[in-house]
Amino acid sequence: MKLLFAAVLTLIVLTGAFAQNEQSPIVEKDIVYRDWTQKGVRDGQDIALRDLIKGKKLVAVVYFAPWCPNWRHDAPILETLYEKYKGNGFEIVAVGEYGATDEMNANIKEFNLGFPMVFESFSRDSRLTTLHYTYRTATGDLRKWGSPYYVFLSPAEIEKKGDVLVNRTNVINGEIIAIDGEKFIRQKLGLSPEESKLSSVKKSETEVCDPDKPVQLKKPVEKPRP
Repeated sequence: MKLLFAAVLTLIVLTGAFAQNEQSPIVEKDIVYRDWTQKGVRDGQDIALRDLIKGKKLVAVVYFAPWCPNWRHDAPILETLYEKYKGNGFEIVAVGEYGATDEMNANIKEFNLGFPMVFESFSRDSRLTTLHYTYRTATGDLRKWGSPYYVFLSPAEIEKKGDVLVNRTNVINGEIIAIDGEKFIRQKLGLSPEESKLSSVKKSETEVCDPDKPVQLKKPVEKPRP
């Protein structure tokens, strides 16, 4: 009886640990991904995707909810990759969902994010009606909130005209696996292989998105002026 209880307890612990982790591989999927123009989070100015990808070799479109712990785990990884590879033709644009722009701007300040950020929706009630929901469910993402969710665009491969950019491309239905992500980026940029200094998150370090248990947003630390 004790052995049975111990086995059940171990299963519960392991299940909880794995449920907290939403890392997912980069996979190629059929997805009719369309061009868009959205308002920038920082200044409210229009940002057009086709304009943003001009002259780039690889663009990562990352959908996120600003209150989501999974996104908050990925954000500093993305900033590291952005700073390292933006000079090689890599671009990131984050698309905010289901939260206020104040929360999104708090993310920018807390993680010192330099890549562009736009927003598609404000309300959590929009979860089932956003393009984000349409795209991620089309590629097999069965998570409730789908934050973060990645679509990779290789500008050399997208349609030159029209609303549809691609009909098939690489996506991530979850958090990025940092080492695999950097390897993929280097390959797409035509760079030689390099041992990644990034590490993957431990399963116990990240919680699944739950808007009823929001993460406290840290107040940005003001740096003293010289």
